[in-house]
Amino acid sequence: MKYGLIGSKLDHSFSKAIHEKLGDYEYELHALTEDEFKKFMKEKAFLAINVTIPYKEKVIPYLNIISKHAQLIKAVNTVINKEGKLYGYNTDYFGLKALIEKLNLNLRDKKVLILGTGGTSKTAQVVISELGCTNFYLVSRTKKSEERIISYEEVKALHADVDVIINTTPLGMFPNNNEVPLDITGFDRLVAIVDVIYNPLRTKLLSQAKKRGISYIGGLYMLVAQAYYASCLFQDKLLDLELIDQIYHDLLLEKENIVLTGMPSCGKSTIGKILASRLHKDFVDTDILIQEQIGMSIKDYIKMYGEEAFREVEKVVVREISKKNNQVIATGGGVILCDENIENLNQNGKIVFLNRKLDNLIPTDDRPLTSSKKMLEEVYQKRLPVYQTTCEFMVDNNQEIEKVTDEIVKKVTQ
Repeated sequence: MKYGLIGSKLDHSFSKAIHEKLGDYEYELHALTEDEFKKFMKEKAFLAINVTIPYKEKVIPYLNIISKHAQLIKAVNTVINKEGKLYGYNTDYFGLKALIEKLNLNLRDKKVLILGTGGTSKTAQVVISELGCTNFYLVSRTKKSEERIISYEEVKALHADVDVIINTTPLGMFPNNNEVPLDITGFDRLVAIVDVIYNPLRTKLLSQAKKRGISYIGGLYMLVAQAYYASCLFQDKLLDLELIDQIYHDLLLEKENIVLTGMPSCGKSTIGKILASRLHKDFVDTDILIQEQIGMSIKDYIKMYGEEAFREVEKVVVREISKKNNQVIATGGGVILCDENIENLNQNGKIVFLNRKLDNLIPTDDRPLTSSKKMLEEVYQKRLPVYQTTCEFMVDNNQEIEKVTDEIVKKVTQ
């Protein structure tokens, strides 16, 4: 391997896609055990590598020279091999700084909580200190002797007046998407949340922020920015700074799901298939996935077990499909009735409401809840406000399909 990433688990990594947009070199993902890591570092059979969990600190004894920021943070994420001498850098510092600046977040005179005390927490401490923040505390699972470190049990009692939260823990990261490091209920002064996790694109923590109208940002921009600075070191030249925003935009478009919501018979599946083809995404229909799982039609299942049982199956299917990227998802008409579904779909997706007038909707015989005109009207009136409040944007679906898909493509790609 000449260029690449080493770590213990790399299945979720986006680094290969980013680096191969930054330079003309092949970038490999190289998962290593502890013994393999030691052997790899002794052999030095690489030109330049990135280092991730759990080797950012363990790599230091193998290095000849360490940069200023890497020394301050006591962790290295980039190693350059120059004629057998290993140089260690920490481009996470520049990535996190770029992430905070992307949110236009001024940390002077702000009270900040950093969740976690590991390597990324140390990066955050150095970054926010250099950005002028002096009033910050670290939150740990276990109380430690250091003055700035507090336990999760003490947070709300002592620091409910916090302005900014920065999550540096892996809680909420794929595949454990449902984990949340901290419930932000009661933190009434919060103005922003920064989460270094990039998979999912929006963690449950960020979903809480979105629901409350608090500014937030996930770790994808940090990932791209740190890769940019690492690639500058790989290639020993300064790259165009605009590449960060360009690659971030392209990667977000590629990874983000487009989630279609709306009434039965409003055209979600038809439009979804066209969108998937145009945006080079996979198409999935939650109703089809549910039918595959229950082994019968939804109509028969509801008749046999009731709507509540059907909604539980739907919840499980939505939870699992929401963890994946690069999809157009056509949802069942009632998926928006469950807050958990909306939270899960929001993690990697942008929700688009296909709004078709009641007069243009047709009763669906295979859906017992909307099998007559009267039932359809009752359901429509009940669900319309929920569709409107849970979507990222709404599209008028009373026009030609081409115009509808053009509008959606324009909005998700701009």
